[in-house]
Amino acid sequence: MTTTSTNPGRIYDGDGDTLVSEQNLTEKLVIVPEGKSPSRPDATPRIRIMWGQHLLDDLLAGRYRSLVCAVNTENNAHGIIGQLAALLPASPWTAESITQHARQFVGRQQTTVLKYDFDTVECLALLRPTENDTMSLDDLGQGLGVVRGMLSRRTDRLPVASVSFLGARANRLVGADGTEPSFEQVLRVMAEADFTGDVYPAVWMWDSAPTALFARYPFPRSVDDMRAGGF
Repeated sequence: MTTTSTNPGRIYDGDGDTLVSEQNLTEKLVIVPEGKSPSRPDATPRIRIMWGQHLLDDLLAGRYRSLVCAVNTENNAHGIIGQLAALLPASPWTAESITQHARQFVGRQQTTVLKYDFDTVECLALLRPTENDTMSLDDLGQGLGVVRGMLSRRTDRLPVASVSFLGARANRLVGADGTEPSFEQVLRVMAEADFTGDVYPAVWMWDSAPTALFARYPFPRSVDDMRAGGF
């Protein structure tokens, strides 16, 4: 009787599986599976987290119809919305005209969602209340609630992507304690607003190893179990 052995599948050609190793990488992401059966579709609404993907590249490639981001009344040249305006050849907007448009809404006491049509992509930009120097989680949740309504009324705005709102300068996001919140807190606010698009973490978040990451939110129950001292 002849026995056969099955070799484990390979990721790369040649010696790639050996050479492309954790030891040879400086920036690392550790993505772990959720443990659910892939043969049983999960109908639970979830946010997909685009670890390791470049948002601008995907926007320029036409993978999204809408982008959720922030805008301010001072200078948008360095934000994602200003960069997008400069890179899209058919865009009628510039960083300066984006800022001038936002200034028309100075005085608002609630988060305002401004629409910027870049031809191939529509930006749904959150403008924080004028009296606030930073954006709070409440401001974010309020704006995302408006976005949810805009997306539900216009399905042609789908698929939609969002920035993580973390690591920003002009549109700095702060929690109740005055410091920048965790990514999980931001995802929780998004989920509570029924946002189910794709979210792009900031590039600086890519160097997260050895912290393990999940590709969707809500996270598996095992995360809370571990925080509570379980296994």
